Amino acid sequence: MEPVTAAELASVLTAATGNPELRRVLAEAVRKAMGPMSERLLQEWAEADAGPGTTDRFRALAEALAGQAAISPQLTQDLRWWIMSVTMSVNVDNAVTEGTTVSGSVVQAGQILGGVHFHASPVPEAAVRPAVVPHQLLPVSRHFMGRATELAALDELMGRSGNSPVLAVISGPAGVGKTALASRWLGSRAGEFPDGQLYADLRGHSADGEPVGPGEILGQFLRALGAAQIPAGLGEQAALWRSYTAGLRLAVMLENPVSAAQIRPLLTGAPGSLVAVTSRLRLTGLAVDGATFLQLGVMSADSALELLSRRVGADRVLREPEAARQVAELCAGLPLAVCVAAARMAVRPRQPLASMAGALGRGGASRLETLRMDGQHAVEAALDESYRLLPPDLARAYRCLGLSPVPVFNGPVAAAACAVPPEEAGRLLDELAEVNLLEDLGPDSGTGLDRYRFHDLTRAHAGRLAAREERPPDRQDTVRRVIDFYLATATAAEALLSPGHRTLSRDYAFAPEQPPPFTESQGALAWLDTETPHLMAALRTSADQGWDTTAWQLADALWPLFLRLRPYALWIEAYETGLAAAERLGDRQAVSRMLTSGGSGLLNAGRHDDAARWFAQARDGARRDGDAGTEAQALHGLGQTHRLAERLTEAAGFFDQALELRETIGHRRGAALTRLCLGDIALAADRPEQALTFLVRARADLLAEDDAYDAARALAFLGRARAGSGDHELAERQLIQARDEFAAAGSVHWQARVLEMLGESAEERRDTARARDWYEQSLARYTPVSTADAARLETRLRRLGRRSGP
Repeated sequence: MEPVTAAELASVLTAATGNPELRRVLAEAVRKAMGPMSERLLQEWAEADAGPGTTDRFRALAEALAGQAAISPQLTQDLRWWIMSVTMSVNVDNAVTEGTTVSGSVVQAGQILGGVHFHASPVPEAAVRPAVVPHQLLPVSRHFMGRATELAALDELMGRSGNSPVLAVISGPAGVGKTALASRWLGSRAGEFPDGQLYADLRGHSADGEPVGPGEILGQFLRALGAAQIPAGLGEQAALWRSYTAGLRLAVMLENPVSAAQIRPLLTGAPGSLVAVTSRLRLTGLAVDGATFLQLGVMSADSALELLSRRVGADRVLREPEAARQVAELCAGLPLAVCVAAARMAVRPRQPLASMAGALGRGGASRLETLRMDGQHAVEAALDESYRLLPPDLARAYRCLGLSPVPVFNGPVAAAACAVPPEEAGRLLDELAEVNLLEDLGPDSGTGLDRYRFHDLTRAHAGRLAAREERPPDRQDTVRRVIDFYLATATAAEALLSPGHRTLSRDYAFAPEQPPPFTESQGALAWLDTETPHLMAALRTSADQGWDTTAWQLADALWPLFLRLRPYALWIEAYETGLAAAERLGDRQAVSRMLTSGGSGLLNAGRHDDAARWFAQARDGARRDGDAGTEAQALHGLGQTHRLAERLTEAAGFFDQALELRETIGHRRGAALTRLCLGDIALAADRPEQALTFLVRARADLLAEDDAYDAARALAFLGRARAGSGDHELAERQLIQARDEFAAAGSVHWQARVLEMLGESAEERRDTARARDWYEQSLARYTPVSTADAARLETRLRRLGRRSGP
């Protein structure tokens, strides 16, 4: 990575003057790298920040930071990222003095009459907005009513904020209607957030699992906004999130956090943005982040009665006004309790309302006191009453779905859990939603399948009933059917997206009977993307249950998900889990596959030493077992690891060994991929003629193997080799063709890489204007998928004389 200079830092420190967020980000990076030494430097910056605005004030601090960065690669990387964030966030005015590196827009003139105006280059819309703007907010029930005071308070908050970001925390007891209120409020203002509305349940109060980590939510949000590649670390993910949303007007709804720390990485800080948090906790720690708090109390008695009337029918309430009011009062103003009681009465239209009043009233003052405290026991009692009214098939479905290892399910998942045909599963879901034992979340934007979920309390209730009424083997079979559904469907996606990888066995306790919910590769990738959290939940559950064969096979089936979407943290977790499972089984073939596939995740995440260790272990095991194919794969992985670490000689040696083995065993596609890598190394060593020899053969063999994606990679390197040998016209034609092939394949990252190659070729011909144009197109594609690559393109553009970027 390019060293950070003191002159460059002094200029950018000046630009960041008075920006608390930029100061905070730099302070965190400096403290992490320098420890106690950082405090003096940061104090000097704070003192300088109060003085007149000149670059010289920051020179001592800049020299100290540059000196520390020279011996700290991590600080260099953090400073590079921070510099890019500053230059994207503010207009940098450069004070040109002796030794200063000039960046940004510059005017040199003896005299200026009138104003000087700079205009940033426009970023293509696709760089900051996905093809489909996400609208993930939960639907609002047509029966929502009341809460006029709370809605007015929230509207007033928006009015006071001006264009500043808003963080609203809506807290209150379980069942009080926090989600409904937030959904109604955000839904009424959706038009103010044209760049999207995002939603996530952080599962902080889930009784059957850990809260969702902020990294997993960041990955979901970034992919929803169009990011195709997500960094491995939480810090980089949060930084990419802040940069990616800096110019967007977004509404974000976060449910059920367990702490303020779980929320902070998900805040955007973008002007005009809104984050609404609903929680049973007050989360007062978010006050330091500028949060405004709304403590939501119970509904008024009149509102609760009106809600009951809408649910069961006004005529029934008019016939028994006293019983209706008693039911509303016994529900203690909790909307969840009112809705559940109303649902029970709705399915028994001839039952007097007095029966529900009597059921809620049993237990006298103790029941009412519990209800007034937090409502949980009263809701459970009402759920018990509602459950007893269900016909046998619905009651069994309720119990089975309560055992599901995933929190959100659709028809196919419900069919697996309940062991019924898909059309029967759809009916069961609809009827459970009708009696308000399930929430209907509407269709998924990626797959089009209707989604349902339990409320936390309802899910716990269903699970408790299952534990009481289902035999242990039956409970285990229910969970296993759901996991086998995910294994089978992921395997079907693998066969469409990565047929060359689909070679190992699959073992099912329950052979799936329903076809996958997709028939072509685009649908398969959309399903993998949508179901990523549930696939990981299935993998974790398999490991926890000791189903080791299923655990490693799930990890194996997820290969195309990781290869195409690049969620690095999940990639590594999946193969670490799969490797441990395969090793417990003593399955050498499975161990080899986990090592090679997991090693690829490690090297792509930048963990080169760990990747080399995994690939070396796979190589040694393959040699012991006489498995030439796996040995070649491990050698190829070692070559890739050393290539990314820029150890070209070592990389070439491993690729040569891999090529010899692959040719010996007749693995034409594998040999072509290794030739492609050898061509890349020859290019890096400035040997274009040697590169052509490898790349022409690789391109032809990959096309013959019907591997269009890797054939496009070979064509891209061919274009660079042609440029290196002086045939610039042919080089540009081949690179443009490669760009188009990657566009057809949906690979944003490789489109950006080829555009960068086109810029390099133009720059080598000293065609600065054309090089700048290619680089700007490349930057527009890199920005949503790779912060490191985007930073490199920013540097290239600065070197050409002007800065361009998001």
